[in-house]
Amino acid sequence: MTFSKGLNKHKSASFTSADDGLVTSVVYDLCSAATGKMARLRRKPTRHLAPSRSRVIEIVENIRMALFPGYFGPTDLTDETLPYYMGTILDQTRNLMEDQIARGYCFECPNDKCCVLRDDCINRAKSVVEKLLVRLPHIRRYLITDVQAAYEGDPAAMSPDEVIFCYPGLLAITNHRIAHELYKLKVPLIPRIISEHAHSITGIDIHPGAEIEDHFFMDHGTGIVIGETCKIGSHVRLFQGVTLGALKFPLDKDGKPVKGIDRHPVIEDNVVVYSGATLLGRITIGTGSVIGGNVWLTKSVPANSKITQKQATRGVPVSGKGAGP
Repeated sequence: MTFSKGLNKHKSASFTSADDGLVTSVVYDLCSAATGKMARLRRKPTRHLAPSRSRVIEIVENIRMALFPGYFGPTDLTDETLPYYMGTILDQTRNLMEDQIARGYCFECPNDKCCVLRDDCINRAKSVVEKLLVRLPHIRRYLITDVQAAYEGDPAAMSPDEVIFCYPGLLAITNHRIAHELYKLKVPLIPRIISEHAHSITGIDIHPGAEIEDHFFMDHGTGIVIGETCKIGSHVRLFQGVTLGALKFPLDKDGKPVKGIDRHPVIEDNVVVYSGATLLGRITIGTGSVIGGNVWLTKSVPANSKITQKQATRGVPVSGKGAGP
């Protein structure tokens, strides 16, 4: 029996005590309109293998507890109990990740065969999880530099602990550094769930493909957008409302955007971009530059440039030497 036939068979069923047919009609229309991969999955014996957003978020929170033990999760850890706690949380997380990443592979499978057999999806997921776990110490080292950059760069930060507990920018970059590792491993869907979870909480939108080096600080953070092919160097500071976006989208022969091409800015080391600035296209902001608030910039600037709205509207300097506010 097909899904639609199954619906027809039960179309007369009542979903309300009033039995006025309203809910029944709405349910039928919504189910009949199901399209795309979810519709295909509903017809599979393995339809339950779609990823779970809530489980992916649980994984991220577990990793956050492992990266910052004592700050998130139990607060009464000691030198003696810490290794046992870390081992337990990572073991649980490993199992959860293997399951959700396998589901992600199955969800993206172009046909039903791999999802019915599933062995390939499971083996690929196990390999990815092993690689991610090995990278956690590296992620933590980067995050410690991010904490340091926030504490040293914000006079309102009373301690590194306050940054870890409270700063939305640190939450967003933590999610990003996890998601980026999975993105590099070509895991489908899961990295975007992780990044959009942070986006929904903080208002900071970082695509998991963006490459961000150490000592990264998003001051205030709300409204920052960082595109997929951005490259951001060390000791970079962005204020709220900064957009590092694409200027235009090249189209293919069918009129659809070409995917996977470099289209976002490159921000070199020790750059500051103030609030509301919009930097678009594959431009380069040279080392040590300062981009003023509300600047609209679509051209590269050399090292040590200082760009204000006035300069941006009349054209940026050809040399960073002597460029003033």
